[in-house]
Amino acid sequence: MKIDDAATRLEALGNRTRLQIYRALVRAGQPGLPVGRLQDKLKIPASTLSHHIKSLVAVGLISQVRESTTLVCHANYDAMRGLVDFLVSECCADETECKDARTAA
Repeated sequence: MKIDDAATRLEALGNRTRLQIYRALVRAGQPGLPVGRLQDKLKIPASTLSHHIKSLVAVGLISQVRESTTLVCHANYDAMRGLVDFLVSECCADETECKDARTAA
């Protein structure tokens, strides 16, 4: 992952509401959550939710799929793993006494 991509995704998650949305979708697992259910769960106005979902979709952290009349949001687990891997990929790389920590990450 490029540092600019990581920074963009982290910036999106740096907003409290977007982080709440993202965590709810990660918790929901592969089935995801319909937008209406996500709104009820987080007590967010529809227009606010839509704005924040759009931001998370734009950076590739979530996706939306229309299932009949329902719009369902899903966490992009590959993007999440890529971001976490980027953050820990060089853990302790410059520390001479901690060579095992790098391979454990």
